[in-house]
Amino acid sequence: MAAARAAVLLRRQSLGAAAANPYLFSGHGLRYRKLEVILTTTIDKLGKAGEVVKVAPGHFRNHLMPKMLAVPNMDKFAILIREQRKLYQREEEVVKEVTKEDDDARLQEERLKQYQTAAKRLDNALLVLRRFISTGNELRTPVTKDEIVAEVARQLNINIHPGNLHLQSPLASLGEFELPLRLPQDIPRPEGNLQWTLNVKIRRK
Repeated sequence: MAAARAAVLLRRQSLGAAAANPYLFSGHGLRYRKLEVILTTTIDKLGKAGEVVKVAPGHFRNHLMPKMLAVPNMDKFAILIREQRKLYQREEEVVKEVTKEDDDARLQEERLKQYQTAAKRLDNALLVLRRFISTGNELRTPVTKDEIVAEVARQLNINIHPGNLHLQSPLASLGEFELPLRLPQDIPRPEGNLQWTLNVKIRRK
């Protein structure tokens, strides 16, 4: 008789605990709308590690809990998760948000460096052209600005605009010529010179 009463009392206490703790509902197969759990790892479309989220009891019981992906939202588990994150969490790298203005400035700086590199190559290069002559040192056909621009692209692999080359009239004789280059003012001038130049040598063909 006393054993029966103890069994009944124990059952009442168990039901009372189940009513007080929703996690016991999932353990006894009773329906409960949502459970609050703490994620132990970041799960796509659910949350990041350490966050408290609400999930279906069946999802927690069958998937999250067996794989230790989440634990019940209780004080003891919350403390454990916080301490674990302090031990193993790496310092997050601070990434500066790049605005359109920063991006434009970076592109402009890279473009300026490319221009300066090309200007140095042009200034140090010697462009050699071979032409037929008619009499003396006179060329049969003068060398035009467009021909020089084409030779720069072919010999030096640098594309320049005809407007970058200052040539008042076509070159009509053999010899060496120093042609001024018209480049953006942002490009620093070469040391010891007032402007960038292109050295062209016309030889007999």
